[in-house]
Amino acid sequence: MARITATIITLNEEANIERAIRSVHFCDEVVVVDSGSSDRTASLASALGAAVHQNPWPGYAAQKNLAAAKASHEWILSIDADEEVSEPLANEIRALDLDQSDCTGFAFPRLARYCGRWIRHSGWYPDRKVRLYRRDSGRWLGRYIHESVRVNGPVGQLHGDLLHFTCDSLEQHRRSLERYTDLAAKQVLAEGLAPPAWKLAIGPPLAFVKAYVLQRGFLDGQAGLTIAAMAARYVYLKNAKARKLATR
Repeated sequence: MARITATIITLNEEANIERAIRSVHFCDEVVVVDSGSSDRTASLASALGAAVHQNPWPGYAAQKNLAAAKASHEWILSIDADEEVSEPLANEIRALDLDQSDCTGFAFPRLARYCGRWIRHSGWYPDRKVRLYRRDSGRWLGRYIHESVRVNGPVGQLHGDLLHFTCDSLEQHRRSLERYTDLAAKQVLAEGLAPPAWKLAIGPPLAFVKAYVLQRGFLDGQAGLTIAAMAARYVYLKNAKARKLATR
């Protein structure tokens, strides 16, 4: 049977790391690459049997590629520290005959928990991601943000959910938004010219309507309304910060 290495990158994830590692108990190895945590992340991971490596932060994609390079096995299951492999997904992965599979990667849905509620609309679900892949056929790409695995070959589809524990409060969401829009603005400039001024006016309301109406965020209750409002704020901040960076 093909063996699987679970990889996790971390920075100050003591609140999440134990849950993440326990959820990949069916894997043959767990590799954690930490970028200098000041809390107990590394010690907790080591206590659970993970191989912990330290590496200064080079960016999301680069750090995940490094984690894969540290793996002992051919197949990589990459999860984030704030994620958990559900038992149905774990059972699906265990049932795979990876040695005989024509696929070089497998995608599965990601179900987010936001402010105490599972979000099944708002553009957040099914949010399918390739996270199980053959190391020699897959590589993480993405210079600043929205990193993803590109695999050479067929991608199989699994149905169990990868659980994503996002924000527990609106304030936590705001802090996260500030951090990610800093990176998203750099990504915008790396991909081309600064966005025109009209995007600051048109982009946010379009983002709100898309999340709340077209992607049925209204079915997620108050959480869906908040998510739509924050989607609008994300678009505004990303473009405003990109324009500011372009003038420097």
